[in-house]
Amino acid sequence: MVIVITGTRKGIGRYLAEYYLEKGYTVIGCSREESDLKKEGYYHFQADVSNEKSVNNFYSQVHSEFKTVDALINNAGAASMNHFLLTPATVAKRLMELNYLGAYHCVRAFMNLLKKSEAPRIVNFTTVAVPLALAGEIAYVAAKSSVEAFTRVLAKELAPFNITVNAIGPTPVATDLTAHVPKEKLESLVTQQAIHRMGTFQDISNVINFYLSPASGFITGQILYLGGVN
Repeated sequence: MVIVITGTRKGIGRYLAEYYLEKGYTVIGCSREESDLKKEGYYHFQADVSNEKSVNNFYSQVHSEFKTVDALINNAGAASMNHFLLTPATVAKRLMELNYLGAYHCVRAFMNLLKKSEAPRIVNFTTVAVPLALAGEIAYVAAKSSVEAFTRVLAKELAPFNITVNAIGPTPVATDLTAHVPKEKLESLVTQQAIHRMGTFQDISNVINFYLSPASGFITGQILYLGGVN
């Protein structure tokens, strides 16, 4: 299986790249900066998913080396944790470009290679901050809400091509994204979940494995939140 994962330099994306390499997949990763991940079966490209030209260049390089892509995981993104009155419009715009348009650009770019797969899959990343309507994360929630709408509509539009489109909404996981979040804020968020603990990388890969499974060809347009959030 050939799988494209965006944002693989660190965090969840890095974990997923290494995880699927261990499973014997060919993994194509990208990030805005170089990666120190050097393993057999891993191909890394520098690309800014918020920039359509950069994504198209990324695709062109991949297309020159691979005849098909079986899965696209749109992991790359960013968050901002500020009250609306303290969030500049430039921040809101940047989060929309990285989270929503990043996924949009990548799907458009890789469609031709995905259509050549026998069981093509697209997995997008949202967050439990959306259903919880978390105060202090308005720009992030708005951007990820767009990802969810994108996922639902895209699932209908790509169904004729046998491409499933689903999304996963992780709870907070110990990454650079949460490293600077006050402990009390994380604890408050966790108490709003049915299961009161932080998420793990393994929780995330478990859901993605379900989405990628050949047996999941009838599962599309779904948003699965972790931790019992709904």
